[in-house]
Amino acid sequence: MLILVVSINFLVNTGLHTYFCSMVQLLNKYKAFFIGVLLMFPIFYVLDYFEFILIPKNNPLEIIMYAVFFGILAVLPIYNYSYFKTKKRIILNVLALMALFFMALFIDSFMKMPDNPVTFILLMVFWFGFAYLLIPVFIKKYWKLIVFIYGPLFLYFLYLRLFSGNLETYLEIKEDFPFFIFFLPIPMLFLIWVFEQWKWVQNLKAEKSKAELSLLRSQINPHFFFNTLNNLYALTVKQSEKAPEVILKLSDMMRYTIYEGDKEMVTLEDEIKYVNNYIELHKIRYKKSVDIAFNHDVDTSLTIAPLLYIILLENAFKHGIETLTENAFIHINLKEETDFIIFSIENNFDPNEISSSNGIGLQNLKRRLSLLYKNKHELQVDVLNNLYKTTLKIAKHA
Repeated sequence: MLILVVSINFLVNTGLHTYFCSMVQLLNKYKAFFIGVLLMFPIFYVLDYFEFILIPKNNPLEIIMYAVFFGILAVLPIYNYSYFKTKKRIILNVLALMALFFMALFIDSFMKMPDNPVTFILLMVFWFGFAYLLIPVFIKKYWKLIVFIYGPLFLYFLYLRLFSGNLETYLEIKEDFPFFIFFLPIPMLFLIWVFEQWKWVQNLKAEKSKAELSLLRSQINPHFFFNTLNNLYALTVKQSEKAPEVILKLSDMMRYTIYEGDKEMVTLEDEIKYVNNYIELHKIRYKKSVDIAFNHDVDTSLTIAPLLYIILLENAFKHGIETLTENAFIHINLKEETDFIIFSIENNFDPNEISSSNGIGLQNLKRRLSLLYKNKHELQVDVLNNLYKTTLKIAKHA
């Protein structure tokens, strides 16, 4: 007995109490819906007693489904009162649909006519109106398809009900006519709706990617020009004759960044000119001997995304040449293979001057590559002693 009590206390202390509290919170949050569903049962039986509706006595599952649906429908405006308070038009539409539904029930119970065409029409208007409230954009887009599917079915029903003969003849035809075909298009329309939602999500992801790319480009430009303007400031303070040349090259690079950098793709010819300008701009300010070589053997008409190589080159200057007092070098190669454009850059550096921060430049490059080229690129970084080599491979037809 003692073991049982200890076990119960252990369960309560290690999760049962938390679970119970969570269930209570859930019931408190959605108690309006539970109450609404429970209230539907006596309402249904009262309406059945006065013969306003006919409850299927041998199908309790159907009664439960109706109770859940109409209970939620009735309580939804109360539960979301703060939302519907600002959406008076929605409230009026919901009330109009409910009035339409009860009108159909009243006409059906008053006329007591099997498959009353008037009731059938009112119920169709109710269900399509309800669907329009839930998914208005979808209904507007595909209303022609819906009319194409349900129009002939509805006309055929009217023909059978009104023009095929008397009521006895119709009831005989009804036994052989598969009326469930009115429900067959619903799964098809539902699948179309699911596809529309999937497509919307994909478009949203694409727009998000474009927004991220735009943000990354805006981060690249200030990052580069911040360093360049610092260099220009040093030259103007010294009143160097090289300052005008730097300004001219900087102007050309700004033009390229603003007008070409905003494009989806640029030619390798333009990107090579941009890289050369960057190299020449840095050569102007260096007094020490620096070995910078840029070799390119590639079809310059090929296209890539703009401003990819400049990040790698900037890192080579920042973490290589800037940290060395002598024998500094940067060797750049741009070539093509059957399926790839290969850009490699190798530089030496001082191991004692390695920065612990990654910098936003390389992070942006990796993010841009993942957005633009996904699995059609490869960025490899090799560090050996005091040598740093980066190779970027991009598929030609990515």
